[in-house]
Amino acid sequence: MSNAVAVTDADFATAVEQQPGLTVVDFWAAWCQPCRMIAPILDQLSVEYAGKVRVAKLDVDSNQKTTMRFNVRSIPALLFFKDGKLVDQVIGAVPKAALAAKFAQHAA
Repeated sequence: MSNAVAVTDADFATAVEQQPGLTVVDFWAAWCQPCRMIAPILDQLSVEYAGKVRVAKLDVDSNQKTTMRFNVRSIPALLFFKDGKLVDQVIGAVPKAALAAKFAQHAA
């Protein structure tokens, strides 16, 4: 079960940058093993923080314009947007506790 939504170069502005509150964008790729490791954690957090945090997934292979715009060079990269502004990021596969702490910090 997940509340995560897919975003693309075409809808990134409306789906993320024009949204109130906290949106966490997962920059990932199908071939990326660490991305697959954190995917279930993000799915769990998207359910636990439903109504407080939106989780979006952006495939870096299909959406290079947005990937380059935010200078994403390593994946997985989680970018935290609060009221449309980039406020934080987490690079690499990290434990659930670390991600949960970031969600709690910015969802408040």
